Amino acid sequence: MTMTIDETRQATELPRPERVGSLSRRETAVLCELVQGFTLEQIARRLFVSRNTVKTQVASLYRKLGVTTRAEAIERGGELLRRS
Repeated sequence: MTMTIDETRQATELPRPERVGSLSRRETAVLCELVQGFTLEQIARRLFVSRNTVKTQVASLYRKLGVTTRAEAIERGGELLRRS
């Protein structure tokens, strides 16, 4: 059986959350900060955590949102936040 690249990608992609409730409270807070345009350092200061903690949370967000870039995360996150 041969699979195209698109079929392979679809088979390995995690389902995207359809609502903010699919994210943890901290992930939702980080997402809100990202959508507002804050840097990782600014988010860390605002949430009273380390920059590395924010990086880990952003990586988790990317995985759950099914995105690979900050711009995609902001676009997808904005959609989720508007729906909630």
